[in-house]
Amino acid sequence: MALASLLILLTTAGYTVLCAVKPFAPCRKCSGTGVRTRRRAVTLCRRCHGNRSRLRIARRLLNNSRSIHAAGSRPQPTDRKATPWQ
Repeated sequence: MALASLLILLTTAGYTVLCAVKPFAPCRKCSGTGVRTRRRAVTLCRRCHGNRSRLRIARRLLNNSRSIHAAGSRPQPTDRKATPWQ
């Protein structure tokens, strides 16, 4: 049981380091080409928008948590009364 927990912890830590070092991965839908062929038409990949790479899931979660934290820790604007000359 302890060995399985250690293995899961090491795998999670390794994936976290990978997301910090290399946040983008090749798109799985278009195999990293950026285009998809449909019948006779060639279109941009809808998943990666032609960029050939996508943001990893853990990196997306990290970015969202940072933005939520930043939005919640900002000082609230003060309610100033308007003066007649403004």
